Amino acid sequence: MASSQESARVVVIGAGPVGMVCALALHRRGIPVTVFESEPAPVKDQRAATIHPSTLEMLDELGIVEKITPHSLASSIYRFHDRPTGELVAEFDLAWLKDEIPFPYVLQYEQYKLTASIAEEYANESDFDVRFSHTLTGLTVATNGVKVEYTTSAGTERMTAAYVIGCDGGRSTVRKLVGIEFEGFTYPERFIKIATSFDVKTVRSNLSVRNYFSDPDEWANLFKVPGETPEGLWRLILPIGQGEDDATALSPERVEERLQKFFPKTGPYPVEYVNVYSVNQRVATTFHKGRILLAGDSAHVNNPIGGMGMNGGIHDAINLADKLAQVIHGDAGDDLLDLYSRQRRHAAVNYIQAQTIANKRLLEERDPEVRRKNFDQLRRTADNLDTARAYMRRAALFDSLHDAAAIT
Repeated sequence: MASSQESARVVVIGAGPVGMVCALALHRRGIPVTVFESEPAPVKDQRAATIHPSTLEMLDELGIVEKITPHSLASSIYRFHDRPTGELVAEFDLAWLKDEIPFPYVLQYEQYKLTASIAEEYANESDFDVRFSHTLTGLTVATNGVKVEYTTSAGTERMTAAYVIGCDGGRSTVRKLVGIEFEGFTYPERFIKIATSFDVKTVRSNLSVRNYFSDPDEWANLFKVPGETPEGLWRLILPIGQGEDDATALSPERVEERLQKFFPKTGPYPVEYVNVYSVNQRVATTFHKGRILLAGDSAHVNNPIGGMGMNGGIHDAINLADKLAQVIHGDAGDDLLDLYSRQRRHAAVNYIQAQTIANKRLLEERDPEVRRKNFDQLRRTADNLDTARAYMRRAALFDSLHDAAAIT
């Protein structure tokens, strides 16, 4: 017969940042955790890299911030630019919140590094067990647990968990297996992400570490990330037209053309990686169904403008770990997991979805008069300390946390 501790084991599907933070938070609350990841090792996927102040507070409670800070880029400033004119429209500085929050800045730290750092530091014990090359194939939910079926190089295997948490991304197998709908839409245009080791500040001096460019023809995000060398990398995200196929968009000639259009310089750009991908705005109809829970991209996906996806997912993970631990320890009933779903779905719909959709509309606006009004509003907001602080609190997801916490 399984021990009482083993009967409380939680299986987390997906060893990305959300899954690993959730597993660590459960581990800290005395819950044994097994993480299944279909990939053979941590993937160096060039995805999210901005960790907002609200998320840093949560990671600090887990002891993570002090470990990753020396390897990160700290930045308090972000800027909005008018790309056609080169004008700096508005600047926001999180240092203006230094009397309110412990981390008045973001850390630029790629999500694959966050995942790897947690795995290396903590995931080496039987009660925090990370298994790569383990692919979920089936879930059978009973009143007292979940039978998890998965494949490895040895074939099909099974184990029983008290609960299963799907942190396995926008195409979540967990979500599909339990039949939870994923409501929303897919943008007609795809995005391209280009990273260069060339220091673009040498050709445009008014850049910060994080930049947003409004352009009716080709809006853009530009961020610096640590990369793997002391020089770091600049990441550029742009839309590509519906008529442009992947082969064309990814060709060295087209990538070079895009970079030269943005930052003209002598000689070709060194390109470290390039990727084309579709972008969705979707939210699961529920984050809780019986003994199955969803967090992160499995529960909600959004465009990358504002860096809210990974941060919102980590907020899911911390909220869920706290509530699930109470349920497993017998301090609360399963209805607390419904509260998790209500709170975090509210945050996803009313903040993460709403803000990222608004961010994209702001950058891609075509009407000259509307663009002028948008710029004027941004300037007024940034020039007034109170409105600037309010803007940054919302953008850093503090408002989402406060609003969600009020839901009962």
